[in-house]
Amino acid sequence: MPRTTSLIVVAAGAILIALLAKSAWAGPLDHPGYAKTLTCTACHGAAGNSKSDAMPILAGMSPAYFKKQVAAYADGARPSPEMEPYAKMVLQLGVDDVARYFADQKPEPTPIKAPVEAVGRGRVAAVQCVICHGPDGKGDPSRLIPSLAGQPPGYLRDQMLLFKQDKRNPADQTLNAVKALMHTIPDDTFGDLAAYYSSLR
Repeated sequence: MPRTTSLIVVAAGAILIALLAKSAWAGPLDHPGYAKTLTCTACHGAAGNSKSDAMPILAGMSPAYFKKQVAAYADGARPSPEMEPYAKMVLQLGVDDVARYFADQKPEPTPIKAPVEAVGRGRVAAVQCVICHGPDGKGDPSRLIPSLAGQPPGYLRDQMLLFKQDKRNPADQTLNAVKALMHTIPDDTFGDLAAYYSSLR
């Protein structure tokens, strides 16, 4: 084997070994977004898997949808005195890394169990939501429609009420259709819808 060919083979082997070694040691702490999300996990849970009824699960969320909501919180388009400073912090730290970190995490459905009767009523009421959120509640990332499946029921119910009251993203014209739909739904039904979508896996 010529000397040049031998050197190429040795170099290629060294690169392969280095890549394999890196992948063998790679773990969640190596993700470029991991350290930037530590503050988020105080409310949204480890790896974005919230155990709270009031906080959404961020694990598995579409990066584009995540970034849109962070920007909306940061500039006040989605009013929230609690979230605004944290959203600004995420923008400073690097929203792309944070969004990718949460997107790369495996979502764990909420541990909060909804009453079976409410889930049944919600399944019937959800027929009007299928056009956007799909039959499995997984949404459509290409249209920035989030997944509702497995989210905490309390959080889902509260967001529906905010849409109905035009307190969530009040100036976002792309949400006019969902807000109009919310106005046709009695407040009591929001709990049933939330129970149904939180039960989906």
